[in-house]
Amino acid sequence: MNEHSTIRLSVLDLVPVLNQASPSAALKHATELAQTAEKLGYTRYWTAEHHDMPGLACTSPEVLLASIGAVTRTIRLGSGALLLPHYSPLKVAESFHMLASLYPGRIDLGIGRAPGGSAHVTLALSGNFLERVRQMPDSLDALSKLLQGSYAWDGEPVTARPVPDIAPQLWLLGTSRKSAAYAAGHGAGYVFGQFMSDLEADEVIPAYREAFVPSPLGPAPRAIVAVGVVCAETEEEARQLAERVKASVPPEARAAASSAEPSPAAGRKLLVGAPQQVKAQLERMSRRYGVDEFIVVTAIPDYAQRLRSYELLAQALWGNGVLPSAPKR
Repeated sequence: MNEHSTIRLSVLDLVPVLNQASPSAALKHATELAQTAEKLGYTRYWTAEHHDMPGLACTSPEVLLASIGAVTRTIRLGSGALLLPHYSPLKVAESFHMLASLYPGRIDLGIGRAPGGSAHVTLALSGNFLERVRQMPDSLDALSKLLQGSYAWDGEPVTARPVPDIAPQLWLLGTSRKSAAYAAGHGAGYVFGQFMSDLEADEVIPAYREAFVPSPLGPAPRAIVAVGVVCAETEEEARQLAERVKASVPPEARAAASSAEPSPAAGRKLLVGAPQQVKAQLERMSRRYGVDEFIVVTAIPDYAQRLRSYELLAQALWGNGVLPSAPKR
């Protein structure tokens, strides 16, 4: 019998529109994936934000998460990522406080700084995006204070209501040392987009940990590595599916976490294989990077095969697909 792994897995869903499905059907598949992930023992279900992209159906993570929260019970729900430069920090905090009040102890607020769409849709959405990116440190500072209940405008306190009993976990997603520095300086968790970066996680995560500044939202560093996975019953089948991924995934989907521009590395960093092969790759990465959680994006262009990849991976790591109780965060 294979030894069960202590690695934790989460799901990053771009909510793709596959095989001429309708956007409504794509959103139903997103719900099915989240429910299945919960049953299998995945820690989190995160969904990404993109705009005016025909192949992707989620423009508003908070709306989709509210719907999925109503049909799940335990899995953490979050954005991977919500694109902060487009929005007022107060509105973001209010939306995720609402989610955290609806689903106590289950909400993650993952932040990115990419446009998430073309130049024209970016201008239509928020105007001067480059200026808003320049203001990102101030926006993050405001968001952090709003989540802690310590924000003021012109000397007067402003509260992001409703105030939940348990605040959302704040995470930053990125592919560079700069994003790691942002996360460390605000006491946030950090998700490194391994599958879309030219860097390796062990070139970035140690710097995040060393620079980490504790805060009420994050007393200690928390790091996750985002990986692309194609898992199938056999290695041959997995490699065939991986070729379909490379042939069919549009450039926007390669910007999976929406926290940086697409990288040429996105296509070559897939973990591909039969279940035990992918398990072995993840365990090697876990030891090398010093992390115990990976967030998995699977871009197989078929809903059933994509879901099966997540199922096989869970069974390989945890036997019956259910990991023992999660450590307290």
